[in-house]
Amino acid sequence: MVSKKRIAIKFVLVVLSCVLVSGDAEVRCIESEREALLSFKNGTINRFGALSSWQSDECCEWLGVECSNTTGHVTTLKISGLEFGGKVGSSSLLELHYLNHLDLGGNDFGGTPIPEFIGSMKQLQHLGLRDSNFSGSIPSQLGNLTNLRSLDLSFNSLSSISPFIFSSVFESLERLDLSLNQITGSMPDPRAFPSLIELHLSGNNFTGSIPLSIGQLSNLQILELSFNYLEGLVSESHFMKLDKLQRLGLSFNPFLHIASDWIPPFQLKDLSLAGCNVGPYFPQWIRTQRNLSLLDLSSANIRDEAPRWLWSVSSSLVSLLLSDNQISGTIPNLSSTSIYHMDLSYNQFSGPIPLFPANAFEFRLSGNMFSGSISSICNTDQHHLLYLDISNNQLAGEVPDCWEKLPNLQILNLANNSLSGEIPPSFSSLQNLNTLQMHGNNLWGELPYNLSLCRQLLSIDVGGNKLTGEIPASIGQLHGMFFLNLRGNKLHGGIPPQICNLTNIQVLDLSINNLSSVIPDCFNNFTFLDSTKSMPFVIPSFGRPVHENGYSSFQWKGREIEYNRGNIVLLKLVDFSSNGLTGNIPKSFSTMTGLRSLNLSRNSLTGYIIPDIGKMELLDSLDLSHNQLSGQIPTSLAEIHTLGVLDLSNNNLSGKIPTGTQLQSFNASAYADNDGLCGDPLPKCPGDSLRPSTTNSKGNNDDVFSFMQEVGISMGFGFIFGFWGVIGTFIWKKSWRIAFFNLFDAAGDWFYVKIAVFVSKWRRS
Repeated sequence: MVSKKRIAIKFVLVVLSCVLVSGDAEVRCIESEREALLSFKNGTINRFGALSSWQSDECCEWLGVECSNTTGHVTTLKISGLEFGGKVGSSSLLELHYLNHLDLGGNDFGGTPIPEFIGSMKQLQHLGLRDSNFSGSIPSQLGNLTNLRSLDLSFNSLSSISPFIFSSVFESLERLDLSLNQITGSMPDPRAFPSLIELHLSGNNFTGSIPLSIGQLSNLQILELSFNYLEGLVSESHFMKLDKLQRLGLSFNPFLHIASDWIPPFQLKDLSLAGCNVGPYFPQWIRTQRNLSLLDLSSANIRDEAPRWLWSVSSSLVSLLLSDNQISGTIPNLSSTSIYHMDLSYNQFSGPIPLFPANAFEFRLSGNMFSGSISSICNTDQHHLLYLDISNNQLAGEVPDCWEKLPNLQILNLANNSLSGEIPPSFSSLQNLNTLQMHGNNLWGELPYNLSLCRQLLSIDVGGNKLTGEIPASIGQLHGMFFLNLRGNKLHGGIPPQICNLTNIQVLDLSINNLSSVIPDCFNNFTFLDSTKSMPFVIPSFGRPVHENGYSSFQWKGREIEYNRGNIVLLKLVDFSSNGLTGNIPKSFSTMTGLRSLNLSRNSLTGYIIPDIGKMELLDSLDLSHNQLSGQIPTSLAEIHTLGVLDLSNNNLSGKIPTGTQLQSFNASAYADNDGLCGDPLPKCPGDSLRPSTTNSKGNNDDVFSFMQEVGISMGFGFIFGFWGVIGTFIWKKSWRIAFFNLFDAAGDWFYVKIAVFVSKWRRS
């Protein structure tokens, strides 16, 4: 026994000594592998010096390089997101025989194909090429990587899968991500991946049906097939053995039908069926899912009343998305639920606005039939709420003055209701507010001067109300503002010159008010109305698709047009129409060279149209009608080739309309009621009949035609008098006829003698 104990003790000591020795030993980089890494580096474009650390002798200390602690061989090369580029044309990585993890994602390889030599690195277990700007087909050589456990080719421009790539069975692939490419054809056969835990194929062009064999992937936890063109009926046959499935995404496969009467074998956490044909009735099988945290049934063709169990289907439900259906019913008190993200917009919900949970983050309830007051917002503190949209409903009553309870609110949309009262002063406590939409209500009182305290404001829309008072000069302190709509109120006084401090403004609509005095001449400050610039920011939507219904409405080309968050960034508009403005058109207007629409109509403006108006080269709509403008139309106006709508009627303009196809293409009504104005398309100016017209294409053709007629007639008379003058004389005068033929005979004899003498001499010589 003693000897055995001694032997055991000695063995332990030997092992400990070996461990200590190995721990103290310094593992050195393998020189051949160092050279292989340097060769790879030399084949790339190192834009920001991301691989500048690849210089020392010890390659195991380089950025993104990991080596074995015992052998020193490179086992991991993880250089994702370093923004280097070029081509991975060098096959030097094949020298890294012990490399099992390769991640080149988040770089830019210029749209080149995935290198085929990667298929020879059979020892790889993890391959990541996500978001690397690869294109073309997924090479068949990747089928040799049968030891892979994860393959990520997402966020590229790959167009197809080589037919042989999945002919082998992948003794270990757990995660396959091909999402957000452009891959066409049928889904890959799931039988090639019997051990899959995650399958991501969203955002491609896959067609056909979902193969039934997918139901054999008993280890599958995540199945993402959204945003494809899959079709057919999805039923329990597809999910026979998927009892471990936790996330199912089938959204926006427009030809996919979901069976409503099946009992799934799984308990999901995330279910996304947006854009699928789920309806017309609310699917009862969802009631069996007790672990849901996300439920997305947007645009699912549901025309049913929301069941009572929906709001408490899961104690962990945090995101409920039901927009763009025809779901009816009322919403219970949600204050005790865990839902912090809800989108019920554009349905048929009715009743009062529900009480929100304290942790609410984003609530969209627009486009329904909610009624009553919105004072319930004041019942609880909403410190987490960033986005609140209750527009396009039937809400009434005064806007409550309790907005200090929502201190982090960024977007507030109360538009198109029947709200009344004044704009509450507590709005000034919304220090993070960037969008305020209240158009289309019955608000009265003055626009609060303390809105200028909301320094993050990018957009204010209070058009279509009954606001009075003057435009506060303090609004000029909101230097980031790009959108200001005060249209259709009862504002009076002048336009404050401080408004020109809004250097980022792109939409400025002050129309249909009672504004007076002169327009300040400072529009050269509007740098983002220059033709070379566009809005450098977009109003955030917090990751959800932007709804296509109206963001706001404007007069555009004489019609009421609705704009949404998607296209409002393209609009550049100034509208001061239907006020009582006086004085001249400011000369600084010509500096707004990127302006698309300018409307100054129905005011009392005097003076001339600015001579260099032609510098506004992108104008699509110009309305200066119903003013008291005088003088001539500037010739530079004819140089704006983008002009689609023009109205200069009801002024005191005079002189000839400048020539050019653009100005002549408009109807005469565009120039009507200017007594001194003439020229096409109006009647000709005095004196135009004395010279050929250069403005009417039909007249030009007539003039050319009459000139050619005159030439033809002249040639005819010339021929008659010339030819028949000579021939007629010979006919009537016998002595002239005899003399002419005698002269002709003498000339012929003379030529005959000369030719005969020449030929005789030539023969003798």
